[in-house]
Amino acid sequence: MQQFIDIKHHYKILSVCLLLILTILIAYWQVKNFDFVNLDDLGYVAANPKVQSGLTIDGIAWAFSFTDIAYWHPLTWLSHMLDCELYGLNPMGHHWTSLQIHIANTLLLFFILQHMTGALWQSAFVAALFALHPINVESVAWVAERKNVLSTFFWMLTMLAYVHYTTRPSLYRYLLTLLLLMLGLMAKPMLVTLPFVLLLLDYWPLERLRNQSPFNLILEKIPFFALSAVSVYISSLAVHCYGIVVSTELVPMQLRIANALLSYVKYIEKMIWPKNLTVFYPFPDTLPIWQVFGAGLFLTSISFLVLLNLRKKPYLCMGWLWFLGTLIPVIGLKQAGLWPAMADRWAYVPFVGIFIILAWGGSELLKKWTNKKIVSSILAISILLVLTIQSFHQASHWKNNITLFENAVKATDHNWLAYNDLGLALMRDDKLNDAVFHFKKALQIRPNYFIALDNLGISLHKLGRFEEALFYYSKALKIDPKHTGIHNNTANVLTALGKLEKAVQHYKKAILIDPEFADAHYNLANVLIIQKKFDKAVFHYKSAIKNDSEYSDAHYKLGCILLRQKKIKEALVNFTQVIKINPDYKQAYNQIGIILLQQGKINKAEKFFAKAVQIDPGYKEAISNLGSLVFCGVDFYQKDQPVIRIYESPEFKKFTQ
Repeated sequence: MQQFIDIKHHYKILSVCLLLILTILIAYWQVKNFDFVNLDDLGYVAANPKVQSGLTIDGIAWAFSFTDIAYWHPLTWLSHMLDCELYGLNPMGHHWTSLQIHIANTLLLFFILQHMTGALWQSAFVAALFALHPINVESVAWVAERKNVLSTFFWMLTMLAYVHYTTRPSLYRYLLTLLLLMLGLMAKPMLVTLPFVLLLLDYWPLERLRNQSPFNLILEKIPFFALSAVSVYISSLAVHCYGIVVSTELVPMQLRIANALLSYVKYIEKMIWPKNLTVFYPFPDTLPIWQVFGAGLFLTSISFLVLLNLRKKPYLCMGWLWFLGTLIPVIGLKQAGLWPAMADRWAYVPFVGIFIILAWGGSELLKKWTNKKIVSSILAISILLVLTIQSFHQASHWKNNITLFENAVKATDHNWLAYNDLGLALMRDDKLNDAVFHFKKALQIRPNYFIALDNLGISLHKLGRFEEALFYYSKALKIDPKHTGIHNNTANVLTALGKLEKAVQHYKKAILIDPEFADAHYNLANVLIIQKKFDKAVFHYKSAIKNDSEYSDAHYKLGCILLRQKKIKEALVNFTQVIKINPDYKQAYNQIGIILLQQGKINKAEKFFAKAVQIDPGYKEAISNLGSLVFCGVDFYQKDQPVIRIYESPEFKKFTQ
């Protein structure tokens, strides 16, 4: 009989796991077709050469250093590198990995709660809420938030190891728990609160306080708190080194505290009613005192009710303190970088505490009902069905940059970042007038928003509205007179206007500020060519290449000047380098063909001209050069098939006629 009960129990666990996996796939399957987004995905993967190279010795060493992105999370970097090793820059693979980790986190949470409490259905409900709540979409659908799902994976493993340690304490199990915490901290410092959560588990549901004193349990956690302290120190050092700490002069402490109180309430509101979820919530400049006072009163009242039920309903205290405590690192008392008022991703772990309260509290409320099983089943299924639909809808916003930031503009008021990033996405799709509209909306909200000024200038330049572009660039330079990018962009506009001397001044300022700015060297060289200052142009093309050896355009332009100066060998070296960097650079093939033709190497020249035409069948100069081989006695039809096809093409026949 007992064996039958065990089989039935295992069957239920397996059924729950399969249902959890199925519902997650229903809600999130679409993410495999999503793009990378501009916000952070570029820095983490899509425009990060170190990550794109995959798992290399150099890349691994870089991951453990203080990198170009301020936060120290080497395991996250290694995770992205592994994805690039497996999938390259195909976003599908990167999204699929994050989704798999989310599934693993859900199953681990279910196993841990079920193991600790023996309550199958409450544990399943908590895991389902975690799996399907739409606020967690951001953590799963945003490639740059790999650090969130990956660190949570180690969070869950640490909890699992700790639970096993408490059932049969041993040095091995203790050290394994410590190791998993350390790995989690190396994925994201969010785990600094995990030792505090382990103490909460001692209180409930492990109930270790019955057999051990609080002092001994705290003493047991000292190495865990020490690891957290080291992680806090390293993270603080990293953001200080990178110079992105937000000072209290910029955002006063009283405003941070006020926003923290209000954010706790807003998180609860979004947990109950997940409406207007978005990628970025702007940090407020001011907050109404009545809202802050009301939030403080609300939080105090709940805390008081929790304390009243400390013995009768321990899950209330455990869940409430889990929620409050795990949000502390991201509640905004200390800020760095582009700090929002709150963030969906920050609720990924903290909401587990609230979900525990709902699962065990709801079960207790339904005990008095006569049809408890039927009512609880209908309620749970209805809630999870609604959440699945909402998560599916929320995930659809992450399809690409335009859908993401269109939603952000609709979901929030005065969202300067959303307007700018929507404008940037439209600009990259060549919808320049729409982009200009959104950049101007961003500047209406935040007139000195430097990035929007730069993007607006670029869009206006592309539209040929040069004077307007210069106006916004001048505003940007008043904010930051030493910004090399703005000097370079200003010079580009001045070049288009034919104001070459002024353009040269701005290029030189950019180079003076940053002598390694390859684009400024390259653009200055282009202007010097117009001014017939070829020797100076050669110097700056070489400087561009020195600072960016993969700069194919600089190699090509340098090759053209050297060819003009009869330095054939040097020119050939540069043109050859161009096609090594970019095998589809048609002009380089054509130039090599010209050099070979001048050297009397007709057959070799023909191959390079033919390659240029293969890349671009309408490339008139290369077609013309192929046609000139008629006068060199070339027999068109004793060639390889690809070359014969070129000679038989309408473009070539038109030339020979």
